[in-house]
Amino acid sequence: QVQLVESGGGLVQPGGTLRLSCAASGSISRFYLMGWYRQAPGKQREFVAHVTSFSATTYANSARGRFSISRDNAKNTVFLQMSSLKPEDTAVYYCNARPDIDYSATGGFWGQGTQVTVSS
Repeated sequence: QVQLVESGGGLVQPGGTLRLSCAASGSISRFYLMGWYRQAPGKQREFVAHVTSFSATTYANSARGRFSISRDNAKNTVFLQMSSLKPEDTAVYYCNARPDIDYSATGGFWGQGTQVTVSS
């Protein structure tokens, strides 16, 4: 059993900054991959970013240069620092954690999602 607890979502003006966090707990003590996906209104869920246990990062083109992902391995927590936010970043953001080397679109464990709204 794995639990992912997310926080940090909310309403922010264009150009603003938000920091999302997700803490994993349960039967798995370490995750190889931790990351974030998002789903905008009327669109399918899409990859945003992930980070390995040794801090190698991957970003979607839409996130690269504006978002920064990091993790605290001791606390099994992953963060997503989002800056220069745009209205098109508005979405429900989902935390994802994977114990193995798994790069499938839907693998691993998922949080319930946190709403990010970028609007003036």
